[in-house]
Amino acid sequence: MTLWGNCISVLLCLFWGLLSVFCSLTVSLNGKWSLSNSNGSVSLPAEVPGCVHSALQLQGDIQDPYFRFNDVSYRWIAFDNWTYTTTFTASTQLRAKQKVLLVFDGVDTVASIWLNGAIVGETDNMFRRYDFPVRALLKDGDNVLKVSLLSPVVYASERRKAHSAYRVPPECPPDVQKGECHVNFIRKEQSSFSWDWGPSFPTMGLWKGVRLEAFDVLQLVQVSSVPLHDLSLSQWRVQVELVVDAVQTTNGQISLSVPELDSEQSFQTQFLPGKTKYSFTLHINTSSQVKLWWPNGHGDRPVYHLAVKGFQDELLILNTESKVYFRTVELIQEPVVGSPGLSFYFRINGKPIFLKGSNWIPAHSFQDQVTAAVLRNLLQSAVDASMNALRVWGGGVYEQDLFYSICDEMGIMVWQDFMFACAMYPTEDDFVQTVREEVIQQVQRLKSHPSIITWSGNNENEAALATNWFNIPVSQRPTYLKDYVTLYVKNIRAIVQEEDKSRPFLVSSPTNGAESEQEGWVAENPYDLHYGDTHFYSYLSDCWDWTTFPRTRFASEYGFQSWPSFSTLQPVSIKEDWSYNSNFTSHRQHHESGNQQMLQQAALHFNLPNSTDPLKRFTDTLYITQVMQAQCVKTQTEFYRRSQSEIIEGKGRTMGALYWQLNDVWQAPSWSSIEFGGKWKMLHYFAQNFFASVLPVGFEDGDTLLIYAVSDLSHDLKLRAVVSVYSWSDLDPVCTLKSDLLPVPGGSAVAIFKQPVAALLAGCGHCTRLTCLLTFHLEDSSGQQGPSNHHFLSSPKDAQGLQRPNITAEVKQEDETGYSVTLHSASVAPFVWLDVGNIPGRFSSNGFLMVSRNRTVGFNAWRPTNVTELSRSLTITSLRDVY
Repeated sequence: MTLWGNCISVLLCLFWGLLSVFCSLTVSLNGKWSLSNSNGSVSLPAEVPGCVHSALQLQGDIQDPYFRFNDVSYRWIAFDNWTYTTTFTASTQLRAKQKVLLVFDGVDTVASIWLNGAIVGETDNMFRRYDFPVRALLKDGDNVLKVSLLSPVVYASERRKAHSAYRVPPECPPDVQKGECHVNFIRKEQSSFSWDWGPSFPTMGLWKGVRLEAFDVLQLVQVSSVPLHDLSLSQWRVQVELVVDAVQTTNGQISLSVPELDSEQSFQTQFLPGKTKYSFTLHINTSSQVKLWWPNGHGDRPVYHLAVKGFQDELLILNTESKVYFRTVELIQEPVVGSPGLSFYFRINGKPIFLKGSNWIPAHSFQDQVTAAVLRNLLQSAVDASMNALRVWGGGVYEQDLFYSICDEMGIMVWQDFMFACAMYPTEDDFVQTVREEVIQQVQRLKSHPSIITWSGNNENEAALATNWFNIPVSQRPTYLKDYVTLYVKNIRAIVQEEDKSRPFLVSSPTNGAESEQEGWVAENPYDLHYGDTHFYSYLSDCWDWTTFPRTRFASEYGFQSWPSFSTLQPVSIKEDWSYNSNFTSHRQHHESGNQQMLQQAALHFNLPNSTDPLKRFTDTLYITQVMQAQCVKTQTEFYRRSQSEIIEGKGRTMGALYWQLNDVWQAPSWSSIEFGGKWKMLHYFAQNFFASVLPVGFEDGDTLLIYAVSDLSHDLKLRAVVSVYSWSDLDPVCTLKSDLLPVPGGSAVAIFKQPVAALLAGCGHCTRLTCLLTFHLEDSSGQQGPSNHHFLSSPKDAQGLQRPNITAEVKQEDETGYSVTLHSASVAPFVWLDVGNIPGRFSSNGFLMVSRNRTVGFNAWRPTNVTELSRSLTITSLRDVY
């Protein structure tokens, strides 16, 4: 709240006739501060919330940190110590309050806090809220607040040196990442020291708000509301928890109500001095009328409102409101008929739900630059690709409140990791204690969100220990097992189960779940396909061969890299960088051999670009990596979706497909389907189809073509497959086949077409595997259901008759931001890619197979443009155009 806001709150107190003793004051200290380095050679204004890098860039002291090689050029920033300073006045009224707290919602990371020359406290955890009592230090006139930040790189290194008993691996990231060492010794965003998809920018700053809170009686710190359903009584209750900071013992009354459900209860309460948690249960009177929150694609998400009021002698001392959504979540791990092991799937409101989605990483290296617009665009992009789930990965940050609120609103289920990834961690008392406070605060902050369906203790640390990523000698393994159990089981798991009984907790991902627990929390093989979730990557195996993929219960990570578009790379590069073999493209690739792996995978099925024009060859190569990635992830995801109803050789019943990864942190090659800045890669356009609620999946088993109908719908369908055979050289189908209508139950995958390829082609004119390809779709008695799909009978590089399609386009304006692009093609054109350069926006469809002479797609512009600019900027690329 601003100072003006405080005046309003005081006036309201007086207007209501309340004694001023019950009015709390909040004074925001956000805004302009000053910032300086350790020796005073750099001094500049800085915005709070913010970070050192952002302040330096805004002031012009550094260029865009993402430009070319600046991540290395600006390493010095993270090796220095920095001090933020502000001067403020504290009113007489504020200083007269019984308690005044200086509150930091987020300090990144290791800092000492000074007020008027006296130290008031220290911080060591980016993920914690800190508050310090400062009433005695405030004075009339100017008050000087300083936050002195230590270099996170130096701090982490010193913590590592102090931990002399045994090493806590990994010591440093791989050289290819150009990162900093010992990030596991500091409680900050783990990927800020570098990752295989991102740069090393060890940030420092006040990354969330700073304020003074002054009160005489009490202050509400946190409110959470978790609906719980009693199945036996078929009744709902809302578990409400208030974290309250009281000045002294105070007798009061708490009133809770959900007006839309005609439910209200009051509780006599004694507030104790200091910060204390109070729990209340509000029973819902009209349980039968409660409308449930459903994930995207499964129903609506009605919101209710919880009103919380606190009274002392009929005077209002506490007043707040929060949203409440009603839903249940269960993680079902039970024996599977026809298979050893256990199932692994989520049931929402009693209904098994197949999780379709991706993994979320930080949207920017500098969190102060992650705006509401950025979040909404990325999350809307997920929903628009029929996703219903995202995994917030454990090497980034616990996202801001708005992220989860948008997920609540859009029906995106969140698998929430705690922020530990790909490492062992120390378990000294002070480290464990700060983690405990971090976990308590984050669970209390986030558990009211229905979108969060599970907590997970870490990313890949069970697998790292079980399969010995870090070459730990057998004799030392018990030490690391003990540390693992201490941190994730005895502390994090224990806290979560105490704080939140409404959703499941997994110790790691991937994990064998209940089986890992039976094996002492670290399974002998955490990748056992009969249990839990799986992470799977294989860059050298042929991704068109579905038999190379694990038939897992749940695929929580898998993927392939690609490069972003030229328009995304251009602002952070110069002409000499525009080659696949340049220093820039090598520098930007943080995954060992990644650039070569992309071309190796692409070369299995495509001719690689060979233009004599260097720039065209570069842009064509960017395109072919996106084609490869889209086709690979499509094949793998469709395999998982069609495996949901099958058990084959004891494996299957796959109930989740979350590919790695949704978004990018900078302009670079990665596994993402959305480029930094929001532009969709070809993969994301493909996801619109392969995550569709009704989907045909075609594949070959031996030499037999099978087509499955996959349905996420609640109701049953009767569907047939319609298969069209095309010659590569002709836009008219050679022939069309239809199967019989067959029942497809809701939430299942059913084989509805089966025919040997040789027999199919023999009955279809002069087609061979090299001269023809297939398209297919599903239909019921009323017409087509779901998207069309395709199946190549040979690698496109071997296709006979594939010609340059010479596609032309006509652009028309349809409304204020909407345009249509009508394409005309002379021949069959695979992977037709439309690009309008740096004009931000999105096509309705892209990267598609064109088997018609004409096709119209929409374009929604995100900034003002016109037909002339769009037509001039539009480029059209298809597979045959790049060689």
